[in-house]
Amino acid sequence: MNYELFDVIVIGSGIGGLVTATQLAAKGAKVLVLESYLIPGGSAGYFQHQGYTFDVGASMIFGLGKKGTTNLLTRALEAVNVSLESIADPVQIHYHLPNNLDIKIDQNYEKFLQNLIAYFPHEEQGIRRFYDECQKVFNYLNSFELLSLEEPGYLLRVFLQHPLACLGLAKYLPLNVGDLAKRYIQDPLLLKFIDIECYCWSVVPAAMTPMINAGMVFSDRHYGGVNYPKGGVGKIAQKLVEGLEKAGGKIQYQARATKILTEQGQAVGVQLANGKVYHGKRIVSNATRWDTFEKLLPSERIPVNEKNWQQRYQKSPSFLSLHLGVKASVLQAATECHHILLEDWQKMELAEGTIFVSIPTLLDPDLAPKGYHIIHAFTPHWIADWQGLTPSEYENKKEQAAGRIIERLEKIFPGLDAGLDYLEVGTPLTHRRFLGRIDGTYGPIPRRKLWGLLGMPFNRTAIPGLYCVGDSTFPGQGLNAVAFSGFACAHRIAVDLGL
Repeated sequence: MNYELFDVIVIGSGIGGLVTATQLAAKGAKVLVLESYLIPGGSAGYFQHQGYTFDVGASMIFGLGKKGTTNLLTRALEAVNVSLESIADPVQIHYHLPNNLDIKIDQNYEKFLQNLIAYFPHEEQGIRRFYDECQKVFNYLNSFELLSLEEPGYLLRVFLQHPLACLGLAKYLPLNVGDLAKRYIQDPLLLKFIDIECYCWSVVPAAMTPMINAGMVFSDRHYGGVNYPKGGVGKIAQKLVEGLEKAGGKIQYQARATKILTEQGQAVGVQLANGKVYHGKRIVSNATRWDTFEKLLPSERIPVNEKNWQQRYQKSPSFLSLHLGVKASVLQAATECHHILLEDWQKMELAEGTIFVSIPTLLDPDLAPKGYHIIHAFTPHWIADWQGLTPSEYENKKEQAAGRIIERLEKIFPGLDAGLDYLEVGTPLTHRRFLGRIDGTYGPIPRRKLWGLLGMPFNRTAIPGLYCVGDSTFPGQGLNAVAFSGFACAHRIAVDLGL
């Protein structure tokens, strides 16, 4: 062979792809990461304008805690001898909801429960029992190292070391949050609150949200907490790349993969848009499963199990994002970093129904010019509403949508419009273009009620030598979840390569 052969080629430098790459490089594998854009991170990337450093996606980061085993981002950085300064966020979310529900999710667990019980005193016992059950799930997860559930040796080892935790966790695998909430809670308004507690990260209500994921999110916010990386979310990917290169791995930018090459049904390499070909013993796709099996591979030969998966899961919406620079005077004292605004329960899942807000400069003022703050507001939107427009229609539609969002945000931040210094609007088309995600989607969501997490695929695929990582694999969306998929994928490949 006269070509260079890599042990592992990773398509895409989202956090799932980078965790896979760094874990394998740390074990001595020869790793190449191919990234179509100029910087790493994907949805966890950043961009800069006029002295502002904006996060592309959410700023609410789990996994940067200092203790336990579920602090996967911290552990991924440590594996390649890099670290990141982070700033603790004392309140995960400040909810502004219908029926005058104005609730803060304090990092202190008891304080959070008291905040909620103050609105629903008649449900005190149900509230405690429900959230305590979530804590149980988290404690099981947090008692052992999270690696590949496709590796029998690991499963046996974990079971022998932690038999009760494994059995405890197994009973939650088929459950959704809604199933459990209704066991303990009767009040329909409180059940609505639990719906939005799920929707704000899973983009589906409680009945469709796996209990395992909720146990992680609802409890880690009180354990490892929400921590913001100093310098912005983009620093996580930058640090992972630094660690990857220290460990001997390579990353190539402006390297857009257009084809996964196969020989006798096995994945053997990757072809770029410029025609260049790289060969690898194992190929990992950090693209969505739709992009992987419909674009990078021949769409007429989609494996049966992928077709079945597409019957169970559909693409979640994309987002309309407003990146705002505002005068510091717009924000009142004691404003929290993260907010969710919803005026009508019926509209929670509709385009522009729920508005998510992050103000990272409250934690790290260096991201904006002195005397200014960043407000990142985003709301679900579907790509179909943005297609087929002329450039002027597109700009006009963006302007109108931004106007509607700003008008609603004025209720929480009076004087926002007058204090505006900078505005950048991103649509589902923007997300598709810069993140290379089909329809700009946030990831897969169930088409109908499924058995908890049991429908989510793991990292191996029906094509030998090809693995998937990221939010289309177990356990799903969110930075810490895709880091988990990266640990699992790297572990499975390491075993397969005998590392």
